Amino acid sequence: MSDPLRPVTRLRLYEQVVRQLRAYADAAGLRSGDRLPSERDLADRLRVSRASLKQAIVVLEVQGLVEIRHGGGTYLRTDSLHPEPVDELVERRRRLPDVLDAREAMETKLAELAAARRTDADLAEIDAALDAMRAEIEDGAFGEDGDRRFHAAVTAAAHSELLADFMARIGAQIAETRRESLRQPARPPRSLAQHTKIAEAIRAQDPPAAAEAMRAHLDTVRRVRLLTWNPDQA
Repeated sequence: MSDPLRPVTRLRLYEQVVRQLRAYADAAGLRSGDRLPSERDLADRLRVSRASLKQAIVVLEVQGLVEIRHGGGTYLRTDSLHPEPVDELVERRRRLPDVLDAREAMETKLAELAAARRTDADLAEIDAALDAMRAEIEDGAFGEDGDRRFHAAVTAAAHSELLADFMARIGAQIAETRRESLRQPARPPRSLAQHTKIAEAIRAQDPPAAAEAMRAHLDTVRRVRLLTWNPDQA
């Protein structure tokens, strides 16, 4: 049994600033689309350097909570600023590349097999997943459930029991990569377009095109702000 008592660590200055920004957003009733005060104003009010403030804002950006518009300020992308602990971010950043490698290895093959083996019923489920994702995005959501349903439909269409089992085993880790990708600015509609291209190749029974479309999609999934973040410099 692991010891529930862990060493007490001192928060980095930028982590303290993150907490202050969260408290400010809650007290001010800020919502998605609202702008934070200028960096100069915040730094003065918090009595910290602008460098420390920038580090804190980057942590919020990495988590998809704010959008930094160059020359235009920092805007909330959610209705509150409730970030994860930095240690959890660091751990997810560590494991993400391995999960993405596994996804590419398995899902490109699954797309290839789906193009060769799909049935009309499989196509109907793939189309239903695309419709669901489109509806979510049009409602202002990230399309996460439709995305999950689409990849599940492609896996089912491959008719490979063993590969489907492998995918199920890392389902929680895959969900992390999905969430990380879809909260990137402008990512949901791009993901939907890529899914549509994969579906078209599967419908056309073109295995090489389906595999390549899936590979291109997963290359986009790999491009997330978290992986460019250096916690030692944050």
